[in-house]
This record gives sequence, C-alpha cells and structure tokens, in this order.
Amino acid sequence: MKFPPNILDEIRARLPVSAVVGRRVRLKKQGREYAGLSPFNPEKTPSFFVNDHKGFYHCFSSGKHGDVFRFLMETEGLSFPEAVERLAAEAGVPLPKPDQREVVRERQRASLADVVELACQFFQETFRLSAGATARAYAERRGLRPETIREFRIGAAPAERDALKRHLIGRGVDERSMIDAGLLIEPDDGRPSYDRFRNRLIIPIQDERGRVVAFGGRALGPDDKPKYLNSPETELFHKGFMLFNGHRARAAAHESGQIVVVEGYLDAIAVVQAGIGSVVATLGTAFTEEQIQRMWRFAPEPVVCFDGDRAGISAAHRAIDRILPHLKSGFSFNFCFLPDGKDPDELIAGGGREAFLAEIQRAVPLAEVLWERETAGATIDTPERKAALEKRLNELTTQIQDRAVQQNYKNKYRIQLMNMFWRTDRQKKQETNDNIVLPKKTADDELPGVEAIILGICVEYPGVFFESLEHVISANFLVEQYNYFRMELFRVLVEFENVDVSKFYEKIDNKFHFVLRNVHGDSVLDKSGNIIKHRGHALRARLPIVGFLPSEEFIYRIFYNFLGRLQLRDLERHREEVISSAGNDIDSETEVRAMELIREVLRRREEYFHREQELAEEAKLIRAAFGADKDTGPVFAPVGGRK
Repeated sequence: MKFPPNILDEIRARLPVSAVVGRRVRLKKQGREYAGLSPFNPEKTPSFFVNDHKGFYHCFSSGKHGDVFRFLMETEGLSFPEAVERLAAEAGVPLPKPDQREVVRERQRASLADVVELACQFFQETFRLSAGATARAYAERRGLRPETIREFRIGAAPAERDALKRHLIGRGVDERSMIDAGLLIEPDDGRPSYDRFRNRLIIPIQDERGRVVAFGGRALGPDDKPKYLNSPETELFHKGFMLFNGHRARAAAHESGQIVVVEGYLDAIAVVQAGIGSVVATLGTAFTEEQIQRMWRFAPEPVVCFDGDRAGISAAHRAIDRILPHLKSGFSFNFCFLPDGKDPDELIAGGGREAFLAEIQRAVPLAEVLWERETAGATIDTPERKAALEKRLNELTTQIQDRAVQQNYKNKYRIQLMNMFWRTDRQKKQETNDNIVLPKKTADDELPGVEAIILGICVEYPGVFFESLEHVISANFLVEQYNYFRMELFRVLVEFENVDVSKFYEKIDNKFHFVLRNVHGDSVLDKSGNIIKHRGHALRARLPIVGFLPSEEFIYRIFYNFLGRLQLRDLERHREEVISSAGNDIDSETEVRAMELIREVLRRREEYFHREQELAEEAKLIRAAFGADKDTGPVFAPVGGRK
C-alpha cells in the first residue's frame, strides 16, 4: 500500500536516525554528527556518519545513503512497506487503514492462514504417531536431527485418501476453505474431494513473516509420483514470489553479506543444519523477476549452488536466461556446481560444513558460466561460424537493460572472442605446418621502426592498447616475430586485471623477452647495479615525446596515426599487386580499379601528412611546457628508424 508523505515525515520526526542506526552500529558523537564503523563493509577507521538534523546516514566506504526506512531495508532486507510498518509501530504512529476491498482480501488470507496452520499441526502430530513411521525413517536416513525437525516443523501426511480432510472437518473447517488453501483436490467429474498430500514427508513453506502458507511433500513410496509436490497457487501462496527459508535467512545473510541459493527445500534444510543460515531455495521453479529482486535484497551477488550433473547445469542455464535482463550495476550472481553430481546434503554428509563452504568459495561469475555455455563445443572454423557465435553472444548481452553492464559484457566477450579466434587460427596453422616458416623480407619492408613503436606503446600504455584492440590485432606486421609478440601482449591483457608495464614484464612468456626489450626496453644496469637506462628507453629513443609525459589522449592519436601508416603501406602493396597481376594487357576494369587505388593512396598520404604536422606542432608545445627547447629533437622516428 502507499503511505502519505505526512505519515512518513511523522515517523522520521519521532525516530532520530541515530536511534534506529544505533541499535546496529556503535556511534560516537562528533560535533553535530555521529560516526561509526560501516555496517556494510569491514573497516578499522570510521567512514559511516549519521546526521539527525538532516535525517540521513551516509557511508563513504560503500556509497550508501538514506533515511531510517532505507537503513532497515539495507541492513535487514525488509521491503519498504515492512520497514514503514515496523517503525510506525515503534514510533506510535497509526497507519492509514487500507481500502475495504483490501480489508476483505486480508481477512480471507488470514482465514486461509488459520486453515493452513491447523493442517501443519496435523502433519506434525502424524509424524510422531505410527502413521508417520515411514516419514521418520526417511528423515533419519537424510540425517535430519530432532532440533531441525522441530525448527522446520517437518511433518508427515498419512497414506490415506482423506485423513486431513476428516481431521479439519472435525475442527470446524469447511471444505471450500480447504480447497482454497490448496489442501484438497476437487475432481472435475463430481467425485468427492480428497487430500492433496498422501504418504509424503511434509515440509511447511513459510512466508517472510514466518506464517505457514503452503507445503512441500516428498514422496515416500517408490511408486508415488511426482517425487516432490508443492501446494498449488492460492491467495496465500505464490511460488514466483517465494523463497523457502527466506524469513530465517534474512538476518544471517545481512550479517555475512552472502546468500546461497539451492535447488530444493531439503537441500536448504541440510545447509542450515550444518550451521550456514544464509540459504534459500526456489521451490523447484525457474527464477522469476520477483525472486531475483528478493535475492538481491539479501546480498548483491547471491551464489546459486546446483548439482554438477546435467540436470543441475541445465537448471543453472535456465536461471541465467531469466537473470540476464535484470543485471544491474553492482548486482549479479555467481554459480557453484557441486562435484560428482552430489547435492548439498551428500556433500555435507561426506565432508561437513567446511567441504560445502569450500565449494561456495569456488563459485564463478555469471558472465563466465554464460561464456562457457555458448562456446563449449562451438565450431568456429569458418568466418560464417565465427560470425554466428559473435551474433549469438551479442543478442544475449543486448538483453541486459542496464546499459553500463551491457557494454561491459560486450567488451569482455569481444576480447575473449578475439583471443579464441586467434588461438583457433594459430592452432590450424600449426597443424598445417609444424615448423613456422618466416616470410622472406620484401623490398618494400619500409616500416619496421613504426611497427616497433606501435608495440612499444602497447606496453607503455595498456589503456591505449585496449581501446585499439581490433586495429592492433588486425594490423599486418612484416616482422613476423612482432605478430606473435602482439598476440602474447593480448593474452596478458586478457588474463590479468589492472595490467601495467611491470605486469607485461612479469607475465609475458620468456621466449618473448628479447622482443619486449627491443620494442620497449628493460632497465639496463652497470656493474655496480646502478641504472644507466630506465625501463622504456627503447620506446623513448624511437618516440622522444614519450619522455615529456604527454596525455594518453595525445598518445592515442599518435598511435592511431602509426596504425594508419601500416594500412597505407598495405594499400600501396595491394595497388602494385593489382597492376602487376594484369601484366601488359591491362583491361579497362583493371585500369579503373588501379586508378581508384592510386587516388586513395594519394588521399591517405595527404591526410597522414597533415595529421603528422598537427601532431608535431602539439608535441612542440608539450616539450616547451616541459622546459625543453621546442625546436630540437625529432617528434617521431623517421621511417626505418632504430631497430
């Protein structure tokens, strides 16, 4: 329901933020504010502040900010109406009554809740009697302890057609209420109604207030189908909104900052019994938007823990398809697949709580699971098949509504696809010829110095490299070692986070160190260990402007210009090939094509000449600002410069 602004203001006026926050955070007065350690992130120095005068809290470590209602929502996982109701009761502020139709519906729900509660008590009592012997034996085999059975109010349904029906009629419950509560099945052919749950272990399903609203039943007979049976949708019970054990998990999840999602209620019970309270189950349904949002109220990155068998992996893939459109900045899911097809109960029985937690720690992000799903076994041996995979990933990531997250997914997969395609092509080449044959040097091999500069910039400025990945990967280096070195730099950029110059030197394969020293230049020491040449000296020798600390944006424009010079070289070679292939008999079509290429070469030469002039003028200003003589020293290395 909606709450009038004046009611919310009255609650805020009666309850200072420090009073509500102070129950969870130890606050210390600092001038007009209170300070304390963040309840959202571990820290040693207080970065969490409360201002009663302005009516808000602010956490500098997490960026979270809000009023008393938001604080309860953030720390206890309450919905906004739940937070309002709790604080209104505490402040003594009466809330407006809902409209009459809502009152009637609430009465109906309350009445049905009473019926379901009576049924729960009946199942609990049956569990203790002789009619519950089979259920008790099953619970013992599952390792359920007496205190667990009591906590979860586990019961048993007798193997009779209408035992529950007769019991509730004896307690004054009418048949229609039992049907509306999902306890009875009403045949379409006019036959008498009968109990929905028969000869089953019964697990009560409770809502966020702890009320029993439905049941799950595990079959006890070998011929009883289905194996698991849930109550149908009722006025009380909506499977798509529910999370089993949610009301218990809330506090534990906000305490630990983590929530684990398992497939079934018996899995959840086993995990709780092992001492891990922050666990919920989805009642056997595919994830719904409402469940996803509820999980995110528990923790920003829930861990979905499914069996590692084919069914568990398929369930995880279905979950990803439901989650994908709702991903948003700071909120995602991780996935854990248990080994050997085990479920949480079996894993805990064999290795205890620690074995389960160890698997949870190995959970992988949703992005990786999706990538594995789409690329495992993919055939990418032709351009068309590569394009099909790229299109499929693009269509999936386009479903993400948060534009920032969507763009990050697209960037991530673009890099991974390039790496995957390159590795596949390299493998095919190696299979064709185990010994790599270096191409002969051609007469027009005129730009090895520029090639070295391009690779040196990739090492010195990883951000420029990342922004220009596609151009660098597609560039045609005539020095063959540079082609392999370029892909090795790409591998380091993909496999390691926060790549900088030192990371390239640490992580690059040893066989490429000589190229790295050639294009960039490692530190050179004298006999006493003093540095006589600093790291990057080879690049600075070819491109002196680097030593004057220009902006990365300026370096990017230089870099793009050098790549353009390689493209111009390729265009000129293509022009010569077109002319030479025609021989002495140049037909009109070839002549037109040759003239077009000549005009394009001349246009690009002019373009690059003017661009280099502009860059040179800017470089003079940069050097002058640095205190250097603006008229000395080359800005760019001449073609065929130092190798």
